[in-house]
Amino acid sequence: MRLSGQARSKMIGLASRALTQIPAADVPAALRIAARFTPAKRLKLAGSQIAAAVESDDEFRSRLATQVRALVPGVVDRLESKQSISDAELPEAAAIAYLTRTEGWLDVVAAATALETAQRPADTDSAAVERLTVALAAAGSEAERMRAKLHAQLDQLKADNSQLRRTLGQTRNKLRSAESAGEMLERAREQEADDAQLQMRALEAEVRRLRAKVAELEAEGVTARRGRRDEQALGNMRLRLLLDTLSQAAAGVRRELTLTPSDILPADTVGALRPAEESPVTRAGQALSDDDPALLRRLLELPKVHVIIDGYNVSKTAWPNAPLAQQRDRLARGVAALTGGRQIEATLVFDGADLATAPPVTAPRGLRVLFSRAGVSADDAISDLVTAEPPGRPVIVVSSDREVASNVSAKGARSVSSLALARALA
Repeated sequence: MRLSGQARSKMIGLASRALTQIPAADVPAALRIAARFTPAKRLKLAGSQIAAAVESDDEFRSRLATQVRALVPGVVDRLESKQSISDAELPEAAAIAYLTRTEGWLDVVAAATALETAQRPADTDSAAVERLTVALAAAGSEAERMRAKLHAQLDQLKADNSQLRRTLGQTRNKLRSAESAGEMLERAREQEADDAQLQMRALEAEVRRLRAKVAELEAEGVTARRGRRDEQALGNMRLRLLLDTLSQAAAGVRRELTLTPSDILPADTVGALRPAEESPVTRAGQALSDDDPALLRRLLELPKVHVIIDGYNVSKTAWPNAPLAQQRDRLARGVAALTGGRQIEATLVFDGADLATAPPVTAPRGLRVLFSRAGVSADDAISDLVTAEPPGRPVIVVSSDREVASNVSAKGARSVSSLALARALA
């Protein structure tokens, strides 16, 4: 049932007031803007929309009913308790009953409609006919006027339509031409972009190639410079060591050759045969056996001598029943005591071919303790140490391994038995 007249106006007013109390998310989309208007502006501009929403949306009407119960609780209580409503209050009561749907609301709405109908002034038939006749004549005149006006507007619209059709045709032609020119221009731009991209890729590839070449040349230069520096440093070290050895050897020879004055002149010796002089490291201790500790002590007196010791070969000869760790420590301490305080370079080499990491050894000051790398035997490491020395420097290798002795002797070093060092340490 729809409301009419005063009851409908009352309903719109109550719904407008309750609308502002509903959360914006629950307000229909068509009324969300109107909900922010002032009350007077909302009634004036959105009254019909509010009424339509109430009549068509039961959920929205139910939310409004909750707010209306809070706005006019007295009237709602009277409707629910079915108390009598005066004629003056009937339009508002009908609007409230329509929104809240209290029990018997249809009767209240019907009573309000009947009251409004009864209050309208009664017209006589003749007066009604006269009014209708006048209204019909006025409507006929207005219809004729509107017909003439509409005919004129129709003619004008036809003329405008023809002009628009001509203009539309011309515009379409221009648009086709513009589109064709645009497509050609776009194709040309795409072709230029493709060509530029290809050139850019070629240039980038060339730049990358040149950069790689520069990097390669720089790396080669760095490697070459580093190799030259290392070679020069190694050569300088070997030369310096050899010069120190020769200097000390010459000083020793000068001391040994301090002779008393002689009546023999150099000319008197012409025609005498003299054997070629042997190197000090080869000549020293020729009368002694390789296992004599005296031979080792005499060799250690050579200038700038380097003694290289086959570690396990010596330690197992000296202390065969001791643990390896104890053998290494005892040998290191003994060699340090034997060579300490003298210009002797001592290197102790242990076999580490089967070891992942070298075991700890307390190396006394002045003693070099080395382990061969994984997969490399101590014999090979000793050979490399001998090879690294410059020709002419006294080098002694202490080992009972015949292959080691033969190898180092071929390289100019003097070999001594491990037993000689073991006896010297004992």
